[in-house]
Amino acid sequence: MYMTQPLHKALIERPQRTALVCGPRRKTFAQFADRVARFAGALRALGLQPGDRVGIMALNSDRYVEFFYAVWWAGGVVNTVNVRWSPKEVAYALDDCDTRILLADDQFAACAAGLPGLSQALSTIVHMGDGDPPAGMLGYEALITATAPVADAMCSGSDLAAIFYTGGTTGRSKGAMLTHANLYLNALSANAAAPRAVEAVGLLNAPLFHIGGAGHVFQLMARLCKQVVLPAFDEVAVLEAIRDEGVSELFLVPLMVKRLIEHPRFVDFDLRGLKQVLYGAAPIDEDLLAQAMKALPCADFCQAYGMTELSPVLAVLPAWCHRQPGQAGRLRSAGLPVPIAEVRIVDANGRPVPNGTVGEIVARGPQVMAGYWGQPAQTAEALKDGWMHTGDGGYMDDDGFIYVVDRLKDMVVTGGENVYSAEVENAIAMLKPVAMCGVIGVPDDTWGERVHAVIVVRPGQALTAAQVMAHCREHLAGYKCPRSVEFRADMPLSAAGKLLKHALREPYWHDRGRKVN
Repeated sequence: MYMTQPLHKALIERPQRTALVCGPRRKTFAQFADRVARFAGALRALGLQPGDRVGIMALNSDRYVEFFYAVWWAGGVVNTVNVRWSPKEVAYALDDCDTRILLADDQFAACAAGLPGLSQALSTIVHMGDGDPPAGMLGYEALITATAPVADAMCSGSDLAAIFYTGGTTGRSKGAMLTHANLYLNALSANAAAPRAVEAVGLLNAPLFHIGGAGHVFQLMARLCKQVVLPAFDEVAVLEAIRDEGVSELFLVPLMVKRLIEHPRFVDFDLRGLKQVLYGAAPIDEDLLAQAMKALPCADFCQAYGMTELSPVLAVLPAWCHRQPGQAGRLRSAGLPVPIAEVRIVDANGRPVPNGTVGEIVARGPQVMAGYWGQPAQTAEALKDGWMHTGDGGYMDDDGFIYVVDRLKDMVVTGGENVYSAEVENAIAMLKPVAMCGVIGVPDDTWGERVHAVIVVRPGQALTAAQVMAHCREHLAGYKCPRSVEFRADMPLSAAGKLLKHALREPYWHDRGRKVN
């Protein structure tokens, strides 16, 4: 169970087949593996020791895919930086797990250049863009050209492979530690739960710094598929890739689905070659799903449900549930657990509840993370007796299908991004006029949910929504900032003085069948 195994297989089974396409660059599996082995050698020459972390801040590219496998080939651990974070948030993620080497592309080279002044750990920046590297940075292509290939470190099993940062319930981000076994077995299990053609051509357009996008890479690589890489989601570029590169499967979050089928040029393309649409990262509106299935009649639709801490796929709603008559009710479900996952619904004391009863969704199996980096208390809270507590409220029917109906953890999912309320509340609380604040998710037709701030202003003080939003943009990634602000004279509090978030949420969700969108 080692993440580099597909490269070894490809060198035997299909060395001259196309592995990666990114704009004008095309690489066979033999070329891909050679570049991986050479950059792994460069990382070792830069001082990388077994288990050391290597970060990346970049848009999607073929080099991003090389980064994953080169770090593992060298014996290191990947730390994918969310490119939407503020510089302070990036520096925190680097320092938290002592990431000393960072790769940055042209888009983020300027931001990376300023990070040594914010990060104590960072010592080496590798420019993975085109052209000469900026001052103080090493050139990615030059390192590959100048370095001889090295042997695979053959890390495997319980060896740490990646740290993916998630938001924190206390306002501090948590680094979910995923092992080679976690990622490898989850990729195989997701492939088994959502079978696709062996010769599929996959499109990478979801951000690779997210476990959802990265997980799609690992699933495709396990099947030795050709992967077409787009820097980011762009409707026309996706349509062109389906037409020109023979893309047969892609992964989309619901917002991408909506933007794709509603684009004015959607009708201009022959999309009959698209055979599989995987969707997930946020609940999908039933009307939108129906519209998408009608717009892409040659494609099977398949939903994946999971979370970073589960490497990430926990359940899959298979294609047959979307196609067979009489299955409409199943489209509200998150699907069936993947083959390697055990799933239970439990009450507040961790006891299993009968089918049809709402409780917390918990999971056990080889896809469960090793824990949160440097946070034993948070790890112990999430992992109890081997069961990962998802923080999602739901129930299971008599056929084993999981239905998510609420979010027990204080989190908003907006446009496929997770936002923990505590992070936003901590930022807003820095404003002196704020006496109390609560951040919740409210339904939004475009983003699924939007971040909404409810604020009580101190007597004699003044504060506007524009001031709140501007302040948040200085301290948080854009997607975490409130899209709407509400001012109140007081807040609903419990007898102990605790803010009652459910009372804030109720007016926005009372007429909906579930409390997630």
